Amino acid sequence: MRAVAIVILFIVLGGIGGAIWWLEQDEPQVATGDRLPHQVDVNLPSLSPAAAAGAKIFAANCQICHGVSASGGPGGPPLIHKIYEPSHHADGSFFVAVRNGVRQHHWSFGNMPPVPGISEAEIGQIISYVREVQRANGIN
Repeated sequence: MRAVAIVILFIVLGGIGGAIWWLEQDEPQVATGDRLPHQVDVNLPSLSPAAAAGAKIFAANCQICHGVSASGGPGGPPLIHKIYEPSHHADGSFFVAVRNGVRQHHWSFGNMPPVPGISEAEIGQIISYVREVQRANGIN
């Protein structure tokens, strides 16, 4: 009888653990209105001069896929998302993605091609922009 109680306890605890894990997943939300399923709300902070310059470069080169304020767009995921926090995707990851492209690995948008015509300094400004907006949205 005691063994049965222990098995039931493990099943219950496993179910609770599974429910907690499922709730913590970053599955896209259901789209409402004109919002895409993967888009996130973004609070824009006051930007440093480098990040403000990066915002302009981002708008001209990245926004078409990654959306306004990196909130997610028709061709790319939101960069204001905990998947892209510095401890998981360091600044070098962003640099390499812009310069060389990157294989799809977190989302289902396909591979990201390299972005031609952006200097190293401009990539640094884009990264400054993304990081400042991430911090303003609780992604550190």
